[in-house]
Amino acid sequence: MPVAVVTGASKGPGRAPDRDAVRLLVSRGGAAPAHHAFGELPGLLAPGDVLVVNTSRTLPAAVDGRTGDGRGRGEPVVVHFSTRADRWHPAGREVAGCWAVELRTPDGRGGTRPRAGGPEGAVVRLPGGARLTLWAPVDPGGVRLWWGRVTGGCAMQVMRHHGRPIRYGYPEREQPPGAQQSVFAVDSPGAGSARMPGAARPFTAGLVARLVGAGVQFAPISLHTGVASAEAFEPPDAERFAVPAATAWLVNAARARRRAASRAAGGRVVAVGATAVRALESATGPDGRVRAAAGWTDLVVTPKRGVRAVDGLLTGLHEPTASTLLMLGAMAKADVLERAYAAAGARRRLWQECGDLHLVLPG
Repeated sequence: MPVAVVTGASKGPGRAPDRDAVRLLVSRGGAAPAHHAFGELPGLLAPGDVLVVNTSRTLPAAVDGRTGDGRGRGEPVVVHFSTRADRWHPAGREVAGCWAVELRTPDGRGGTRPRAGGPEGAVVRLPGGARLTLWAPVDPGGVRLWWGRVTGGCAMQVMRHHGRPIRYGYPEREQPPGAQQSVFAVDSPGAGSARMPGAARPFTAGLVARLVGAGVQFAPISLHTGVASAEAFEPPDAERFAVPAATAWLVNAARARRRAASRAAGGRVVAVGATAVRALESATGPDGRVRAAAGWTDLVVTPKRGVRAVDGLLTGLHEPTASTLLMLGAMAKADVLERAYAAAGARRRLWQECGDLHLVLPG
């Protein structure tokens, strides 16, 4: 679904340090887009609304390394650890503890630029004496993401002691690790997200308390995000998710109350970020009922597929080729999104991570 570029908008880093000091664009059915401060969110929702939030913790998934087995200098690379696989079967062998990884070339300014992975059997030396051996491309014929296995150490320990949050080319400065965790993040042994679920970033403990005081409920899910390409705007690969039974019950109850009240205010299910949509919709049957579920999802929500459990979405502002815009098209008509993005451009809203947010609600 084509949406105009946010003309005049700029990218997100370098803004005010306060998490909730972002601006919020609100699209509500056919009404004109409205401009708010993010701190006004409690007044924009109603008692009984449910915010679905991703509790995945962001990993320090970028680790410096050097190619080669040590007999030569090799070349410097940055390894982005993306997704851990329970089991992988290369050429009939079963290998536990593999990771999908992306190799990047340092750009000399603190960022990285794209680099092809491989070849099969290539070794990357990591800090602390660990080594990463590449087995095969994640996608047959692909060059960016490769399956690899760390030996001489544990991948999670290597990240914990030597890693930092992933940073692509556009941020002007390094973000401290704490800035890459949402207020909803919880520990999940052996798992986590390669990139922060960014729509949750502006929430603070104080704002959450105000929302609860206003009668808004929170429903946790987890979806551990990988490293879909920031340059090519790829749809995400399969990712690990979980929807607890308590969340399924809360969402189903809210939707039942809303139907009984003839769709009066309250009872709306609003996902905080695309990851929350993917997880919840992956656990929703054709009957619209959410059930507890856990595993892997490769779901991409499109206007044709539609949404079954989600009424609204809180998300960032996205480029025209981003797959998240397909998801938005499942919740709002094209003309609604066109007006919203035109309004965002006129007010020079900030886009991508650490940028301003867009709240899409039903009319």
